[in-house]
Amino acid sequence: MSRTGSGKMQHHAARSPDPTNSDRGPLSRRARTSPLGRHLIVAVLATALVWSFWATRPTWSSDMRLWKAVGDAAFVLLLIALSLGPAARLYRPLTRLLPWRRQFGIWFALVATLHGVLVVNGWARWSLRRFLGYEFVPQLGREVRLEPGFGLANLVGLTALLLSLVLAATSSDRMLRRLGAPAWKWVHHSALFVFYLSMLHAGYFLFVHYTASFHKQVPPADWFRFPFVVLGVAVLLLQLTAFVKTISRTRPAAA
Repeated sequence: MSRTGSGKMQHHAARSPDPTNSDRGPLSRRARTSPLGRHLIVAVLATALVWSFWATRPTWSSDMRLWKAVGDAAFVLLLIALSLGPAARLYRPLTRLLPWRRQFGIWFALVATLHGVLVVNGWARWSLRRFLGYEFVPQLGREVRLEPGFGLANLVGLTALLLSLVLAATSSDRMLRRLGAPAWKWVHHSALFVFYLSMLHAGYFLFVHYTASFHKQVPPADWFRFPFVVLGVAVLLLQLTAFVKTISRTRPAAA
């Protein structure tokens, strides 16, 4: 996922190779960090994010506290990966950070996978029907769908996860050469689609699922709701601003 969030940014200059195509290019030498070093640093950051989200919800049940912390940490990693490209477009000194997109994208996919496994194992218990929102109600003597949006939100999250794994699996110079630049770029354009799906998935659980309901007690409102909206809108504005700047630069040349 080396181009996460900047599939529309192919080159910063005609005389300079695309820094995400190779970790051995001039940009990587300026970054002064090896790919392995970047993986280790992002892994430490991911762990710190999970711990931070976990520590801020001491009153939640242990299982929900853990899988929510992991999910929120994955979302932050995705936002960082998406922001590096447009930020570098707007402020050229940040181009030295572009090689980090690959590691942030890969670790987003890994942490999101852990989030999915924790939910499926701890809550759905590997039951497709529970994953889709069906539960057994003793008073009725059968399974019923208690939360109309729950199954759809889970399917949206699963789709985002599968796409992120495809991006992570193809985030290497070897896969770039194997697929060819046009096909590889087409695949990695879906990074923003992962972002939109993740916003829908997380937004449902932040604003809809854990609200007053006739059949369950709900925890206090999640503190991450406001930061979630601010961060999501900020990434959208960053992407839009970078796009407008790119168009404004290329239009005179096309004329």
